[in-house]
Amino acid sequence: MSASPDSPVFPDSPVFRAACVQMTTGRDMQPNIATIARLTRQARAAGADLVMTPEVSNIIEPDRKAQLAKVRFEGEDPVLAAGRDLARETGVWLLLGSLAVKAEGEERLANRSILLSPAGEVVARYDKIHMFDVDLAGGESYRESNRFRPGERAVVADLPWGRLGMTICYDMRFAYLYRALAHAGATLLSVPAAFTVPTGRAHWHTLLRSRAIETGCFVFAPAQTGEHAEGRRTYGHSLIISPWGEVLADAGEEEGFVMAEIDTAKVAEARRMVPALGHDRPFALPDGAPIGAPVARAAE
Repeated sequence: MSASPDSPVFPDSPVFRAACVQMTTGRDMQPNIATIARLTRQARAAGADLVMTPEVSNIIEPDRKAQLAKVRFEGEDPVLAAGRDLARETGVWLLLGSLAVKAEGEERLANRSILLSPAGEVVARYDKIHMFDVDLAGGESYRESNRFRPGERAVVADLPWGRLGMTICYDMRFAYLYRALAHAGATLLSVPAAFTVPTGRAHWHTLLRSRAIETGCFVFAPAQTGEHAEGRRTYGHSLIISPWGEVLADAGEEEGFVMAEIDTAKVAEARRMVPALGHDRPFALPDGAPIGAPVARAAE
């Protein structure tokens, strides 16, 4: 399925139900598998057609040496194997928001989002591009690039209801990525996350609503929540957001899932009201370097 930003092509039945799983991933994979399976089955029983889990659904292990010992290559990852079985069992489209997996020829890992079809097949995979290397007020410090190699390629995947632009957590701060995904035909955006509490309180809702408004896309943001090993805390508040920036569902801080009915016709409606995706223009940076390229303008 292909679509232009201004005239997306929708299926005959453009309405479906999407669910975001919210969980507190631990340092051992088997309990995490049990949580993913339980909440996915519950969401499917409630009518979900697409279920999405948070960033690093397979493991949150603070100790780097222990993490490297536990993590597997993609084809050997037990959470992926369980996810494939779960998709086949339930008949749901399943996005494993991300898994920490070993990368060929690298000491660092890949932070990889994997989309599974109802047949349990891997339809698309995306490696997180932007690394969370920050020092926060209060003493929290993160150096994601020490453990993970950054991805190099944006990904858009076909679903029965539209095209899904796949991103992960810190990517949300780089608006140009989402605009590029929308220009590549995305009408749906996934942003699985393990957001910190301080940045979550300050920026989570605002950034995600902005990405929806700027692109005229639905945004799905399944999130980690609560206290993990060695006191790490994540913000929760898994969100489903409309193309007009309305919050359709907010999971708060408890483990569980939220679900919303997604009418993909709302994408075209939002883009007609504010056709900004058709108004890009090339311009030069202050140092004279060119940026951007001409794009098709919306029909007058």
